Amino acid sequence: MKILVTCPPMLGLMDEFYSVFEKHNLTGVAANVTQVMSEDELVEILPDYDGWIIGDDPATRRVFEAGKSGRLKAAVKWGVGVDNVDFKACKDLGIPITNTPGVFGREVGDVAMTYLLGLARETYRIDREIRQNKAWPKPSGVSLWNKTVALVGFGDIGRSTAKRLLACDLKVIAYDPYYKADASLDVETAAWPDRLGEADFIVFTCPLTPDTQHMFNAGTLEKLKPGVRIVNVARGPIIDEAALLSGLESGIIHSAALDVFEVEPLSDTSALRKFDRCIFGSHNGSNTVDAVRHVSHLAIDHMAGFLAQRG
Repeated sequence: MKILVTCPPMLGLMDEFYSVFEKHNLTGVAANVTQVMSEDELVEILPDYDGWIIGDDPATRRVFEAGKSGRLKAAVKWGVGVDNVDFKACKDLGIPITNTPGVFGREVGDVAMTYLLGLARETYRIDREIRQNKAWPKPSGVSLWNKTVALVGFGDIGRSTAKRLLACDLKVIAYDPYYKADASLDVETAAWPDRLGEADFIVFTCPLTPDTQHMFNAGTLEKLKPGVRIVNVARGPIIDEAALLSGLESGIIHSAALDVFEVEPLSDTSALRKFDRCIFGSHNGSNTVDAVRHVSHLAIDHMAGFLAQRG
């Protein structure tokens, strides 16, 4: 049985996984994709596969219906985020599906902390100036020990990020409607957007849902402390980029570090590019060799289990 893989981090190490597929009597097939495949592309090719390991592709009802009309018997969403996957369509069509929850907390937490430090001390900007302009800049950064972070999301990634923030003597206010206290993490809590005016940094680690889409918007700007720094390692549409641009242009927002965007890859003409204190990533926060190996093995195991049940 053939399994289509469209997840870029897994594809980056795909040579390691062909033998793992074979141990389960499966054939892994690497898609030709940089970030995501289009809905039309998936509709065309998915019917030829028995299983699909999904990245951030548009896993819509139309795509699953096309797959079901052919050979598709099971699917696995690689990683944690599931906002791009129509689970109800799978249920209606009788296609078993799961994701790999509870992974990447440490890896994404590391990136969130790296970005926050980069914004605080402008280390990325210094590097660019030295390399590109042969300059020798010495911007005055800000210390962390007397600063407050609004941490949006307190799941696995949020808690891992909080652990790192607290280690740097930052005060943390956690925002999560499903907040569960962790005795090892000395954080305060609030309901969004209460107390945002206290925050020197805002860090987004929450999932994308109808409630979180554009939760940072034009109305949020008037609640911010001037000079706040924004980090997003969650999903791009959580931030309304028009509002973010407005805040950057006015100076209310000092800078932003974005691993994710509303539209990916970031357009060559994006107005965000003119702000040289900002830091941009490529939706790569979870991508370490160790994590990719771990999660890819989980995904293959889940797929093999589904297909064994289906006979």
